[in-house]
Amino acid sequence: MTDTTTLTAPMSHEATTAPAATIAPAQFRALMSTFPTGVAVVTTGGPEGTPRGLTVSSVSSVSLDPPTLLVCLNRSSRTLESVLERRTFAVNLLHAGARSAATLFASGDPDRFDAVEWANSAEFGGPHLVRDAHAVADCRVSRTLRVGDHEVIFGEIFRVQQDRPEDADPLLYGMRTFASWPAAAA
Repeated sequence: MTDTTTLTAPMSHEATTAPAATIAPAQFRALMSTFPTGVAVVTTGGPEGTPRGLTVSSVSSVSLDPPTLLVCLNRSSRTLESVLERRTFAVNLLHAGARSAATLFASGDPDRFDAVEWANSAEFGGPHLVRDAHAVADCRVSRTLRVGDHEVIFGEIFRVQQDRPEDADPLLYGMRTFASWPAAAA
């Protein structure tokens, strides 16, 4: 005989109140600054082949089958505009020595690609940051979701370039500063 007991949470019969208003953006930034995360630069091709890219810390794995990740891009971003038009992008995972690239691609400097070494190919989803990335995932947009002032981009990974993964020392961001993976954690 098979046990088919189902557990359910007790129901509350008390009157519910409307949720409080959302918190201020500064409170949200302060909250999220206490959650360290990896740093990446999302790149794609813009009009007439011009490269586009920006720094992100909102990258997450979604699925193994098919291999899918997500990135969150500001809706006012020209990089987002090009990702949606081109339907491919690259996620350049930055190593600990790439703090200057992370800052540069977060700055909005229109000449940011002139200050870094990068490569592009028809088989890439977007430009690869040659000296600053320890790994790159090339992705095809599989779906998008608008959330507030950002667009969540789901990308199915069709190519990975990962040189010497055992030597990867990822760049981290938290407490409003860049850091590297602590040696004690290895």
